[in-house]
Amino acid sequence: QVQLVESGGGLVQAGGSVRLSCAASGGTFSKYAMGWFRQAPGKEREFVAANRWNSGSTYYADFVKGRCTISRDNAKNTVYLQMNSLKPEDTAVYYCAASYQGLGSRYVSSYEYWGRGTQVTVSS
Repeated sequence: QVQLVESGGGLVQAGGSVRLSCAASGGTFSKYAMGWFRQAPGKEREFVAANRWNSGSTYYADFVKGRCTISRDNAKNTVYLQMNSLKPEDTAVYYCAASYQGLGSRYVSSYEYWGRGTQVTVSS
């Protein structure tokens, strides 16, 4: 059983940056694809970024391309999401997810484990 704990959210001004972290425990971290999703009030959970378990391949939603970087440190069992040039529409709860030997899918159903999320609020 993998446990995921997100951190790093908060209140940020438009144009600012935030770095989210997700610490994993309970599994062999390097064997998991890791993804970030977000969910705004009244909306469905949507894909933000992911990386594949066995390569450096990364994938991004169109709305964050050029503003966002996903990275991981297997020695620390942690995945990061750096987001720059934040916009008010980026306001959401951001969730970390893990998929065993996953390919970095953008689908919620592809991930077996989820964190509780961290709130990011971008003020205009």
